[in-house]
Amino acid sequence: MKALDPEDFYHSPEGYIVFTEAYHLKRGHCCQSGCKHCPYGFDKRSGQFKT
Repeated sequence: MKALDPEDFYHSPEGYIVFTEAYHLKRGHCCQSGCKHCPYGFDKRSGQFKT
């Protein structure tokens, strides 16, 4: 597995790793987990993509 670049994530105040929009775009697809910085427009509450 490739190491993460500094622009791929940051640590939340609680100590969690939070992936950035740059990371998600590099990955190339939506995981449908409701990620905070999802560039694909997935809404976990509705289970649908925003248009």
